[in-house]
Amino acid sequence: MSDEQPDADESKAQTDEQIDYPEGDADADSGSDGDDSEHQQSSPDTTGNDRSNDAGGGQRRQIARRVFAREFNDATYTFKESNEERAPVYALLPSGERANRVFVAGTLTETQDVGSDSEYWQGRVVDPSGTFFVYAGQYQPEAANVLREAEPPVYVSIVGKPRTYETDDGDVNVSLRPESISIVDDGTRDRWVVETALRTVERAADPETDPTEYDRMATEQYERSPEQYKQDAIGVLEEIDADRNPQQEPDPTP
Repeated sequence: MSDEQPDADESKAQTDEQIDYPEGDADADSGSDGDDSEHQQSSPDTTGNDRSNDAGGGQRRQIARRVFAREFNDATYTFKESNEERAPVYALLPSGERANRVFVAGTLTETQDVGSDSEYWQGRVVDPSGTFFVYAGQYQPEAANVLREAEPPVYVSIVGKPRTYETDDGDVNVSLRPESISIVDDGTRDRWVVETALRTVERAADPETDPTEYDRMATEQYERSPEQYKQDAIGVLEEIDADRNPQQEPDPTP
């Protein structure tokens, strides 16, 4: 696995080019779910199937979807399902699911204060597929404190909300606004990788068997097919299996 051992030089080599996002978090309250997510640091609601009924937008906390960095960074299309001012904003996952919140894990390889007038911390988190860019400032004090105090490389798990930003040349970058960041051990990270791979395969298989409205939206909005994310996830599981069950060299003794 690409982030199996947190080695600073190796992990840096796997990250993408620097992405510049606007300082601050002026939309801290946009797309909220009727909860003060900056002050609720509870464990993510990831129980049950990813297709669980999480309707009721402004009335209760949204499920935190497990997603790999590559798919997360490809989720450039966002939408609301209500005209209400505080209706949740969803990122459309290319595998065919909506995500107002996500649950991710990986190796925190680098942190830096990119703010000018006040602290605004950027973190790079690497998983087997790519890099999450995490930003926390005055509206996420606990998460910002973790990024300030952390000594990379270290494993972390993060619950947060996708945020998109359109650049001057028209590209859309995706970042993660954390609700909470926890430093974890390698076993926790490994379990997240396995479960996320299984959930990705499950989501990506639905368009073939029982397509939903989000599957159809993904087909319209994205060029990369769900099957490609499914194959990526299967590749991760195969790599894990190979690491756990290495083939032994044949005994050269006649």
